Amino acid sequence: MARVTRFAPSPTGPLHLGHAYAAMVAAARGDRFLLRIEDIDTARCKPEWESAIYVDLEWLGLRYETPVMRQSARIPAYRDALARLTDMGFTYHCTCTRGDIRAALSAPQEGVIGPDGPVYPGTCRNRHQGDGAVRLDMAKAMRTVGFLRFAETGLRPGDHVFDSAQMIERVGDIVIARRDIGTSYHLAVVVDDAAQGITEVTRGEDLYEATAIHVLLQRLLGLPTPAYHHHRLIRDDHGKRLAKRDDAQALSKYRTEGVTPSDIRRMVGLPIG
Repeated sequence: MARVTRFAPSPTGPLHLGHAYAAMVAAARGDRFLLRIEDIDTARCKPEWESAIYVDLEWLGLRYETPVMRQSARIPAYRDALARLTDMGFTYHCTCTRGDIRAALSAPQEGVIGPDGPVYPGTCRNRHQGDGAVRLDMAKAMRTVGFLRFAETGLRPGDHVFDSAQMIERVGDIVIARRDIGTSYHLAVVVDDAAQGITEVTRGEDLYEATAIHVLLQRLLGLPTPAYHHHRLIRDDHGKRLAKRDDAQALSKYRTEGVTPSDIRRMVGLPIG
């Protein structure tokens, strides 16, 4: 079976060395390499940054299949997935602000930080109708699936297993649909990976903790679980991970300075040729 990988940037700023590394790792590991533009956050995503993504990938010599998937065109698919989870009784509405959550956390829970921040204390768990964000009832979901398993092919190869206690205590009732966009990164990425037939998700090690969330959503929605390849992050001279605000590391800047794609590969520690 062909291995299908993808690179899924958000057009919220210039691509940097970390993006170059992620794209090249994904392209090298796939028999088929796909591109997805994750532009559901319309307040931050800009057309000029999307155009720049295509320019940067062409300069790097990376070839992907077309047409390119754009999340902004897939809102109905996310709504359908959310409706299925709601019909199964796994969701509830939450109007809590970040300040409300901090105030509600009891002393034993302080310091428990999940993939999306402080683990939610369940204040609105019995609120199934209304406005606000939509959260996943983690305890109810985990009672349904029992445990989670996925194959890791990257930094920590092997089968990885998460049980109910881990998901409830360390992840909690995550937001699966923000009020402003009607979905979330977690829900959208799961729906899109299935739609594109992705067989191996390649991404930075910083997203490892989110993987169990994605496997859970796949189980609840009856979607296939791909393998996951979490790779190292590219960091600056001070050991800090790169961000889009770090324009000094932008690929466009390197290009105008005469740096070549081979130089970029060398800079991120990938073999040439």
